[in-house]
Amino acid sequence: MRNFRELDIWKNSVAFTLDIYSLTDSFPKEEKYGLISQIRRCAVSIPSNIAEGCSGTNKSLINYLSIALGSSFELETQLIIANRLNLFSEKSKELFEKIAGKHDLVYLNLFTYKYKNAKVEPCNTLYLMINTG
Repeated sequence: MRNFRELDIWKNSVAFTLDIYSLTDSFPKEEKYGLISQIRRCAVSIPSNIAEGCSGTNKSLINYLSIALGSSFELETQLIIANRLNLFSEKSKELFEKIAGKHDLVYLNLFTYKYKNAKVEPCNTLYLMINTG
């Protein structure tokens, strides 16, 4: 069993989630039960799945990292939709740019950690993924 609180991947995803909460604070009230709720649930899901995966075997951890990775893609899609709907205030656009960069970091950490634990070389896998589309 791993202590998830010591993992940088978990710490980064918790910080990322807090930024997501700040970002969605500026969304219109009518989105409270729409995109705000959906975006926040996705963000919370990322560190939660990392923590849950740490309670089991490597195979279990890899499964939960896959779920966290899926949540990160779902979150990215929802942020793109929110941006296209012009839900970001001028003030929150700067935070959105910061969050977009953090999402890339969280994604890369999840991907690398997942394949490291699966005993697969992450650089080769990432290279293939990028170069084969």
